[in-house]
Amino acid sequence: QLQASGVGSVQAGGSLRLSCVASGRTFNRYAAGWFRQAPGKEREFVVGNSNTGRRTYYGASMRDRLSISRDNGKNTLYLQMNNLKPEDTAVYYCAADEALGDSYSNTYVSEMRSWHYWGQGTQVTVSS
Repeated sequence: QLQASGVGSVQAGGSLRLSCVASGRTFNRYAAGWFRQAPGKEREFVVGNSNTGRRTYYGASMRDRLSISRDNGKNTLYLQMNNLKPEDTAVYYCAADEALGDSYSNTYVSEMRSWHYWGQGTQVTVSS
């Protein structure tokens, strides 16, 4: 089970850190990442780490404004987002999968079907 959380509202230009706590599994053996879904749009891949932690996969948005990290002792994944823009407003979902290693294509990792476990989503609203 994955549980995402974080402060929901921020002004444009601000920063926000989301957390995702995993329960019931050994988190350090899993790939873990973040997707987001804006109103009226499809869910899109934001960023993720492979199951070894040695490779980071990036989506098309936000690459230069974010960082992903994890604390395996706390079974927690983090997403630090900086210089937020109103178009970053979305529901953010954490996801995990056992199989996603270091050698997959970014295209494959960016697909929802490549991730087996999902959190419930947390709303992020960026006001102008």
